[in-house]
Amino acid sequence: MKHLNSREIRTIFLDFFQKKGHRIVPSSALVPKDQSVLFTTAGMQQFSLYLAGEKDVLEDFGTRHLASVQKCFRTDDIEKIGDDTHHTFFEMLGNWSIGQDEKGSYFKQGAIELAYEFLNSKFQIPDSRLWITVFKGNKEIPKDEESKKIWQKLGIPKERIREFGPEDNFWGPVGETGVCGPNTEIYYDRGKEYGCGREGCGPNCPYCNRFVEIWNLVFIEYKRVISSTSKYKYVLLPQKSVDTGMGLERVAAILQNKPSAYETDLFFPLIKEMEKLSSFTYEQLPKAYRIIADHIRGAVFLISEGILPSNLGQGYILRRLLRRAIRYSRRLKAKSEILISLVHKTIEIYKDVYPQLQSSQAEILTVIQNEQEKFSKALTRGLKNLKLQILKLKSQQIKLLSGKTVFDFYQSYGFPIELTKEIAQEYGMKIDEKGFKEEFKKHQEVSRKGAERKFGGHGQLTSDNFQIIKLHTATHLLHSALRQILGSQVRQMGSDINEKRLRFDFSFPRKLTNEEIKKIEDLVNQKIKENLVVKKEEMKCEKAIKSGALAFFKEKYPEVVSVYTIFNPKTKEVFSKEICAGPHVSSTGQLGRFKIIKEQSSGAGIRRIKAVLI
Repeated sequence: MKHLNSREIRTIFLDFFQKKGHRIVPSSALVPKDQSVLFTTAGMQQFSLYLAGEKDVLEDFGTRHLASVQKCFRTDDIEKIGDDTHHTFFEMLGNWSIGQDEKGSYFKQGAIELAYEFLNSKFQIPDSRLWITVFKGNKEIPKDEESKKIWQKLGIPKERIREFGPEDNFWGPVGETGVCGPNTEIYYDRGKEYGCGREGCGPNCPYCNRFVEIWNLVFIEYKRVISSTSKYKYVLLPQKSVDTGMGLERVAAILQNKPSAYETDLFFPLIKEMEKLSSFTYEQLPKAYRIIADHIRGAVFLISEGILPSNLGQGYILRRLLRRAIRYSRRLKAKSEILISLVHKTIEIYKDVYPQLQSSQAEILTVIQNEQEKFSKALTRGLKNLKLQILKLKSQQIKLLSGKTVFDFYQSYGFPIELTKEIAQEYGMKIDEKGFKEEFKKHQEVSRKGAERKFGGHGQLTSDNFQIIKLHTATHLLHSALRQILGSQVRQMGSDINEKRLRFDFSFPRKLTNEEIKKIEDLVNQKIKENLVVKKEEMKCEKAIKSGALAFFKEKYPEVVSVYTIFNPKTKEVFSKEICAGPHVSSTGQLGRFKIIKEQSSGAGIRRIKAVLI
């Protein structure tokens, strides 16, 4: 078996598939265009419309065969970070054959043979280490006998081919309905020393981690639809496609003969850097080391794409990662500069593969340092008070932390519920999650009027207050101009409007230059001069988001929302599209001249603009 570093693995994978007639496609962003999901979680996301047959892959790529190394981010297993196989940020190596024609597209046989050839010739993994799983079938979908026979013809004995149900060997759909299909997974046997010694031990063993999944080959041939007779039914798609994914971190651990990815060239430089700044070694507290390394690495990539810590959506995930990393650095009794040192080391590891990390270094450092300073003092007080609360309850034989207590720590000390839960578990306690949600709901109701001002700036606008309505429309123009001039990482963080001026808070890590302010002003005034039409539509929130409407406060919106689109009636070019309660003017020509009167900081990573119409 070859010993390869992460750079070599990426290069060898892409070179192999390029020589096999695949077009190499760059990684899409971690923040997908589809606002109904928080992050890109798989390589197939940027190709989902092609896999569903809704877009023509030949028209856009000139081939049915594609390959990529995709940046991915998953949040459903954050509590599992620290074991041998789970990560928040990771890279997925994948190849696709979308649709079929007579020019050499492939399905099950082609996909399996390519995967086997690659592992055998490029990684030189011995056949004796490979185990395979296939779909065993159910009432709706037949057993995947074809894949089983293909593997046997390639030399994998039937004893090393296991059958599993839909929970393990059937992929999709992402939502209630959509494309899906059976899959065959390739597992690597790490050896008896990692096993449980039980008879029948193999892939998906619940007692050990001897067998590691390294490559998933999905055969997309069905669509799940809502049925009139039962809840769902599966219908065959007019086209068949292949979607595969191999995790870089897992395969790096195998090829570098390490027990986990944390000892590979992707993580171990971070581990060694931490040991210089900590009072405990990696061997003494491996879980703490792994959590900090994973979370800082993930945070670096999220911030590089414009995400900032907040209490909503993607920003909440980032804040949760950073605050968990800060807490575990306390466990290591580490020096305060540990997180900043890890940022530098992460960028050093990835700068040649993802150069945007180096160009965003100043912003990344600023955001993490600000969050660390903001949370560190609260963490000290909060940990002390939480420990006192827990010990008091335990002395009374109470093993449940009330929802009100959990919410108080969320509100007073900035403790994400997951952090309080984790600390409570360390003392053998549980938390009342339902009670927390009830307290949180009460808090939302109490602050509802304040929230209305945050999202609309003015509560319920009255139609006779025309100046406020004009400023409201100008706010939408400003928001769009900011995103066009400064980048799509700009996110609305709040606004306020009165009869004299608008105030708009947005995510951005630095002070705007005079040149940038002028460009923003000029763009808004240009759109006012063009007399764009303002159109209102009502639709379901999910549909609005899929149509491209900006929605940074999805948690606050009702099921049916109003969408305001500002567009050129002649060219149909859209300048702004947002979910908003309104009201607005009917055309931008009614606004007058737009002028920015002040630009300033409104908090860590948040800028504030005040503007008027004259």
